Amino acid sequence: MATVKTHTKPLNDILVLGLSAADGKLSIHPNVSNIPSISKDSKKLLSILADLGATGAADEVIKVAYSAPRLIIFTGLGSTTASFSHETLRRAAGAAARELAGHTNVDFALPNKNTSDLEAIAEGIHLGAYSFTEFRGSTKADQKSPLKIATIITSIGTTSAAKKSLIRADVVSNYVLIVRDLVNTPPSHLNPITFSERMKKLSSGLGIKVEILNETQLRAKGYGGISSVGQGSSNPPRLFHISYNPARAKKRFAFVGKGITFDSGGYALKPASGMEDMKSDMSGAAAVIAATYAIATLKLPVAIDAYACLAENMISGHATRPSDIITIYGGKTVEVLNPDAEGRLVLADGLVRAVEDGRRNGGLDGIVDVATLTGAQVVALGTRTSAVMTNNQEFSAQFLEATGVSGEAFWPMPLPEELREVLNSPSADLANISIHGATGRYGGMLIAGHFLKAFVPDEIPWLHLDIAGPALADKAHGYNHAGGTGVSVRSLVTLAELAVSH
Repeated sequence: MATVKTHTKPLNDILVLGLSAADGKLSIHPNVSNIPSISKDSKKLLSILADLGATGAADEVIKVAYSAPRLIIFTGLGSTTASFSHETLRRAAGAAARELAGHTNVDFALPNKNTSDLEAIAEGIHLGAYSFTEFRGSTKADQKSPLKIATIITSIGTTSAAKKSLIRADVVSNYVLIVRDLVNTPPSHLNPITFSERMKKLSSGLGIKVEILNETQLRAKGYGGISSVGQGSSNPPRLFHISYNPARAKKRFAFVGKGITFDSGGYALKPASGMEDMKSDMSGAAAVIAATYAIATLKLPVAIDAYACLAENMISGHATRPSDIITIYGGKTVEVLNPDAEGRLVLADGLVRAVEDGRRNGGLDGIVDVATLTGAQVVALGTRTSAVMTNNQEFSAQFLEATGVSGEAFWPMPLPEELREVLNSPSADLANISIHGATGRYGGMLIAGHFLKAFVPDEIPWLHLDIAGPALADKAHGYNHAGGTGVSVRSLVTLAELAVSH
């Protein structure tokens, strides 16, 4: 991960500036008069940019050879010249950082007026300066190393507040990148066991208690969802549970994540096209564990129990068949009409366990589950906006406030009561998909939300985050590279911070 620091004036021979356009007129940010070495050439630079067809649009990065500094990088800020949101700054810094692979020392002179701006720029640099080369062999040397050192030029300088904002950006970004690494790791190397081993090592020194239930324990204790999904694979399932209990905690939350390390669809076999992306089906589990580690590293006074519900959904003589009936932890029975609707089965176990532990510990202020749950989410909201469903509008509003700070795109979705009845199985307490077959496929994201809601008592505030599309980027944009994005980590951390401050 890049090292990010601050200074009041440029130090290096590569400089990043912002570029925007309003009413067809390009503007450089910050104003180059603040940088004496190039102030005399501002008109010339704008003329060069116009000749190059610059628009100042988001994700646009233009390199202009210069003298001192020797190279100027212009990164798009959009169509405004007044003020810039934190997410705009974050994306602009990330887009520039992606293009600066192979460089060591770069100055970022993007607009910043306060420590929040500073933190957003630092996050963008960290997230943009990323690469995943673990499995490259002879071609690894051909890959340019990510940007190593970045200096943010700011009048805030090196104040304690500035240092604090950089530390937070460093911590949160580090755990986002850990999630990216996990998502990008192939299923030949990441399964429920290796996931648990890797994440357990990361808990060292954080004051976190770790519990791992193996396949025998899961079966004996009645975790029918995780067991049934994982029983078809030679890589057995796991429940990875961590507890962070700081002294004098002001709030207590539970995070539950879907951890399907590879999803073949089971006996509802997925088509070959796109199946390679199913290594990302553990994104929710990785996010909830990483977010909890970040909260612990920041020493926030918020108690968290996080559960990664881990299984590999495969086909064999032991795999769950369509129409099998299973018993979820806690006793509810489910008719598995579709083995490819498996994420909700493992989450059901995790949700019931989270409720049980929460009651034992004096109650929960909220439960959040995170999952790459439905293709219907992508149909409804695309690949960059995640969905939020809830049983408590106040809790949803708190989370959406957090996303406004984190910059991650989430959109509230309803849970229409009439959709609940399509899960009424004639043979079990409920079915895992609509009992109406092909005619019941409409509203699939919302039906999945209703399924999960059935395992959470109404009095406990609950959020379901469907991150199916945004968890994996098909191409680079902003601070995201193609591959795992680490979505929801930043928002979960911010939710915990806001819970303390409100």
